[in-house]
Amino acid sequence: MTSFIIRRALQALVLIKCVLIFVFLLLHISGDPISVMLPEEATKEEEALLRKQYGFDKPLIVQYGMFFSKVLQGSFGDSFETEEPALGLVLSHMPATIQLAGTAFIVSILIGLPLGCFAALKEHSMLDRVCMIGAVLGQALPGFWLGLILILIFAVNLRLLPSFGYGNWSHLIMPGIAASVFHTARLARLMRSEMLEVLRANYIITARSKGLMERIVLFRHAMKNSAIPIVTVLGLDLALTLGGTVIIETVFAWPGVGRLTVEAINTRDFPVVQAAVFVLASTFVLINMIVDIIYTFLDPRIKFE
Repeated sequence: MTSFIIRRALQALVLIKCVLIFVFLLLHISGDPISVMLPEEATKEEEALLRKQYGFDKPLIVQYGMFFSKVLQGSFGDSFETEEPALGLVLSHMPATIQLAGTAFIVSILIGLPLGCFAALKEHSMLDRVCMIGAVLGQALPGFWLGLILILIFAVNLRLLPSFGYGNWSHLIMPGIAASVFHTARLARLMRSEMLEVLRANYIITARSKGLMERIVLFRHAMKNSAIPIVTVLGLDLALTLGGTVIIETVFAWPGVGRLTVEAINTRDFPVVQAAVFVLASTFVLINMIVDIIYTFLDPRIKFE
């Protein structure tokens, strides 16, 4: 078990190193960063001085070495716009993103999993058809469009909820719904599929033939075994929800990392973009590593070798 965890941790470190290389190249793919930092009337001497100050006069491999050294010290440089440390700026916006993503994640579990179970237990019924049609629509609707519709109905027409902002629970309702619909629909469809497969398994048929109560068959055997593949999807959903709130945060002016990243891209604030991409990508890698470890505990058929 220890060797398995060590291997997963090493794999995560390799992936994070690859993320760092990508983040470093972001600065150069989009053009010369010095041209963004200098005013149009800047002289050649000022350009050369700034290029030397940031190390852009050195070979690319040397620049990467300097960049990697700074990252190890927890620094991505200062924001071009606010002159604050870029990593600190990103981390200060992280709680808002976690709050929004966490709300969407919890809502998707509380609604999606029970819906999938009920649909499987009532296969081919009206409830099953309604749930699956709703799930397909939920996965098809773009998040930004749903967000705009919610604003139009509940903020503009009914005036029940604020259209944007951050501070109390009322600001969280519409962004939380918009961010959770896709994941709720996905979980409902997956849970239904897994439950149907388990309910047709021989051991479930045997348990019923022995006269076990339906409640015991469902909760002790069917749901337990159906939940094992769901764990992997939940881990992916949590990571995707954290990284996928960019559009929702922009629509609802939610002060999270996603909106900060969009603003930084628009102003070509490269240190902030680099820090944001690194934080979100590293979070994705770490969540998946944790899910892999949890999965081995839940399913003893998974070997550590």
